[in-house]
Amino acid sequence: MALADAALLIVRLVVGLTFAAHGAQKAFGWWRGPGIEGWQKIVASMHFQPAPLWTLVSIGAELVGGLLIASGLFTPLAATLLIGQSVVIILKVHLPNGFWNKAGGVEFPLALAAGVLIALGVGPGAYSIDRLIGFGLVEPILWALLIVGLLGGVAAYGITRIAPATQPAPQQR
Repeated sequence: MALADAALLIVRLVVGLTFAAHGAQKAFGWWRGPGIEGWQKIVASMHFQPAPLWTLVSIGAELVGGLLIASGLFTPLAATLLIGQSVVIILKVHLPNGFWNKAGGVEFPLALAAGVLIALGVGPGAYSIDRLIGFGLVEPILWALLIVGLLGGVAAYGITRIAPATQPAPQQR
């Protein structure tokens, strides 16, 4: 077993299963998570509209994307989802709290995002389903996926920054 491939496997498992566990908390309420109804209320409180859609997007990115990264299946596509999700998590939730995890800062999600970036940039390694089935993408496409993930996350975050239009008051008769 080559050390680099073993290290990539460990990074994929830790990062992927951590994302998947967070998705499972949101989807199923496991490990004291909010469950889907609770998560939808949180998503709505963060001004993501329509909340049901964004609830499913965030759960899917974390749960499905995390499992795909962990298994090394369609790694570049899963990494794109998780990079977008990481941008939203960092900007919307953690950045206002500073750097340190103890205060709810960016330290933890930034470390997870770095692990996803490793999987995207270096590839999943020899111990992956991608390697087994011969799935891989050329570097220009990987760069494009990185950009799509970053811009997608920024766009999703930006949606929450748009103030709803004020409605005219009903006229009295």
